[in-house]
Amino acid sequence: MTRTDEFDVAVVGGGPAGATAAEDLARAGARVLLLDRVGRIKPCGGAIPPRLMRDFAIPETQLVARATSARMIAPSARVVDMPIEGGFVGMVDREHFDEWLRRRAEDAGAVRASGTFERIDRDDDGAANVVFRPQGARRSDQAKTQSVRARIVIGADGARSAVARQEIPGADRTPFVFAYHEIIASDGAGRGYDAARADVYYQGGLSPDFYAWIFPHGDTASVGVGSAHKGFSLRGAVEALRAQSGLKDCATVRTEGAPIPLKPLRRWDNGRDVVLAGDAAGVVAPASGEGIYYAMIGGRLAATAAQQALATGESRALAGARAAFMRAHGKVFFILGMMQHFWYRNDKRRERFVAMCRDPDVQHLTWQAYMNKELVRAKPGAHARIFFKDMGHLLGLSTP
Repeated sequence: MTRTDEFDVAVVGGGPAGATAAEDLARAGARVLLLDRVGRIKPCGGAIPPRLMRDFAIPETQLVARATSARMIAPSARVVDMPIEGGFVGMVDREHFDEWLRRRAEDAGAVRASGTFERIDRDDDGAANVVFRPQGARRSDQAKTQSVRARIVIGADGARSAVARQEIPGADRTPFVFAYHEIIASDGAGRGYDAARADVYYQGGLSPDFYAWIFPHGDTASVGVGSAHKGFSLRGAVEALRAQSGLKDCATVRTEGAPIPLKPLRRWDNGRDVVLAGDAAGVVAPASGEGIYYAMIGGRLAATAAQQALATGESRALAGARAAFMRAHGKVFFILGMMQHFWYRNDKRRERFVAMCRDPDVQHLTWQAYMNKELVRAKPGAHARIFFKDMGHLLGLSTP
């Protein structure tokens, strides 16, 4: 094993969380390593809200499509259209978007390395050494592993984070939804496909506990499904979805699958020199499965916490990343978790859930909360109306 260099921060994982953390730290003057595996693409619908584009200076040139409405499809095949008033949801292709973020971090001064994280070793003085296999090296060839010494390590290496499993107690007990999607060429899509609309299917046959989707990506589309049920055929569900939506004969560009965490970990740091971000920290929204915005804000908060730890020498500053995230988004995650628990349990409830989406108050507050990433407080009357309608549906007092 060879030592290659020393860094203030080593960021393990080059997705939206890791790339954002690396860029922020590099712009702040820290010496940063960004370690990422080449060729790994996360299965993702690719939706990003306007808030993300504003907060992280994402140019519209990164968008492959603009969704101006969503269509919710119930178990009975009833549809509810939810137009976005005066705006759109941006759609990105993770294959290109993630690499653009990594290059931006590199332009800011981060040093990029391609390889697979193996472990964190410790020097005699307790300092962390991040050990990794360079791209192309075989797992059995330990002589080719490299290591870098880092004062702080940010683990942004996905849902089954190897950094988290080694350094954070309880990280191996995170609940997951398993997602699978197929990127298809959209030029062969039938009349039912709309390149400016995101379709969400709440049907037990396609997902017994989550949902399926068709999201536009310009010349392509993402057709996918998620479920936590072991033994449920995700590939079979996507095949069925493509058949029933007229997309069966569209060419398949690529396929991807991965676990998606749906609950933030109780701890994101080891109390010493490691802090987590993105899927590694469990910050994917329940009910919706949205993760790009939360990954990027988590990466930014991890970078801020790392800067404070570097400046003060106080490792307890690393705990500030989770505390800040939960102050800003903890209530939203709690509410979305309750929604998933109640409404995704069976087709009867899913039918009522889709029926609720017809309501103008529900549509307005849903889009406002999604687009701006905060609970809407300006219309207490609408919240009250939604509460009573929601209870009526839950108790079976309202017709679907």
